[in-house]
Amino acid sequence: MTASRNAWWKRAIPAAEWLPGYQRSWFRLDFAAGITLAAYLLPAALGDASLANLPPETGLYACLFGSLVFWIFCGSRYTAVSVTSAISLVIGTSLSEMTGGNTMRFGALAAGTALLVSFIAFIAWLAKAGVMVHFISESVMTGFKCGVALFLASTQLPKLFGLHGAHGSFWGNAGFFFSHLNETNSTSLLVGGIALALLILGKIFLKHKPVALLVVIGGIIAASTLSLEARGVKLIGTVPQGLPPLRLPAVYWHDLNELLPLALACFLLGAVETAAIGRMFVAKHGGRFDANQENLALAVSNLVAGVGSGFPVSGGTSQSLVNEDAGARTPLSTAFAGVFILVVVLFFSHLLSVLPQPVLAAVVLVAVAGLLNLSTLKELWRSDRPEFVVAIAAFAGVLTFGLLRGVMLGALISLVQLVRLSSRPHVALLGRIPGTRRFSDRDRHEGNELIPTVMIFRPESALVYFNVDNVCEAILSRVRVEATPPKVVVLDLSAAPIVDMQSAHTLASMADELGAIGIRFQAVEPRSSVRDRFRHEGVDGKLGGVNRFTSVADVIDHFLGESEQSAAAIKSER
Repeated sequence: MTASRNAWWKRAIPAAEWLPGYQRSWFRLDFAAGITLAAYLLPAALGDASLANLPPETGLYACLFGSLVFWIFCGSRYTAVSVTSAISLVIGTSLSEMTGGNTMRFGALAAGTALLVSFIAFIAWLAKAGVMVHFISESVMTGFKCGVALFLASTQLPKLFGLHGAHGSFWGNAGFFFSHLNETNSTSLLVGGIALALLILGKIFLKHKPVALLVVIGGIIAASTLSLEARGVKLIGTVPQGLPPLRLPAVYWHDLNELLPLALACFLLGAVETAAIGRMFVAKHGGRFDANQENLALAVSNLVAGVGSGFPVSGGTSQSLVNEDAGARTPLSTAFAGVFILVVVLFFSHLLSVLPQPVLAAVVLVAVAGLLNLSTLKELWRSDRPEFVVAIAAFAGVLTFGLLRGVMLGALISLVQLVRLSSRPHVALLGRIPGTRRFSDRDRHEGNELIPTVMIFRPESALVYFNVDNVCEAILSRVRVEATPPKVVVLDLSAAPIVDMQSAHTLASMADELGAIGIRFQAVEPRSSVRDRFRHEGVDGKLGGVNRFTSVADVIDHFLGESEQSAAAIKSER
């Protein structure tokens, strides 16, 4: 019993498994990677807090508290937890509508959303629902991220040009920007333009290096020495020094009902991105990835971020790549990053108050430039038009209906896409592989031999209530178009792991329909659970008497033997 309990704890807390074997030589690598990661997280935290319409310190708190606990529960060696642009934008736009501009409640609702995300992630972990992240297709995520990138540009370009306008929809922001270009503050544009140029050059020549941190430090020095605020350049303002009190946010029961869709959207975005990062590293370095374990890590991280006055966090793609590139050997590097951010929050956060807004806007714009993945859209256009349409629908949904509804629309599109594909499974017409007793898809292999007066079909999917009619129609349609109607129709069920009650009766009805026009029907090679279903529903007799012995080849041999005997009998009568 004790051994079983210990094994459960080790599965729930991966750090308990790898920490005892931690090697001293790894410490230097993890520490250096943690410092590099923190240098990348600091400007990202400030920028994403701006996107969420929250004070800059909330981004620091979220990264700080999230990093201090994520490493204990995550299963991926390199994944780093952080605030992300997509989630920050969803938080900012959604809470703006909910609060009606009441900034006093903004922080409390953002922290409350983190707690709800934690609750959802914990339930997903208990239910072993890690597989649910696969329901959001890559094409939907591509369209969503492209929409997020354009929405982000519409919120940050005014800041880069020194324009002061309220946050709104993409079309409202874009209209405001172009109609107020004549009010551009030249000093703001110069400062932001220089920062943008340096960041782009850093992306090209110093990949995965903390260029953003150096730009932020340069912006702080420039603002302090050149009196940029007196020239009309807006600064980010006071950043409190020290840690916030750990407490539950002032969120009421009626708020939870409004926050639940937002929290679900944040969880979906976070879970999908965290799982994508984990799979990427497994493909690159080997090992095993457990999406369900990452749900537990997200649950704990968001719980701590919520009580620490932060907002929802998740695995960050660029942050994790920085962590890997810096030489991290274990998840302990993210803990070191959290400690470094803690030092900044305790002793140096006041220095951040003179950071120019145009510099921060440049950091944010460059950080999420990778979201605008036009190459993937082009590839979808060339290779898979239906998937391209799905991506564009998600893209348009974000720009037209907003980020929260865009996420929900993307999830809905993914489910509709899944149902559409599942409702029309491929039904293969089988032919015999020459020289063998095996059968495969005749449409794929034209050399396969068709058996005269016999048609063999294999549905390549489970047969359930929403697809069985399409399967039967596909079979009957091919039977009807035959110039010479077959005498036998064989249904190979080897690729159907499940047949539900409705499907069993629908197959029996198809057998009756074929029998009425003189065509014999025989189902073969059903799995044990499928045989049990047929017998329980009392339809096995109509399907030819299913068993675990008869194969497609046996039915064909038996039919051909009957045909030869019949022909011989007719010949002898003559």
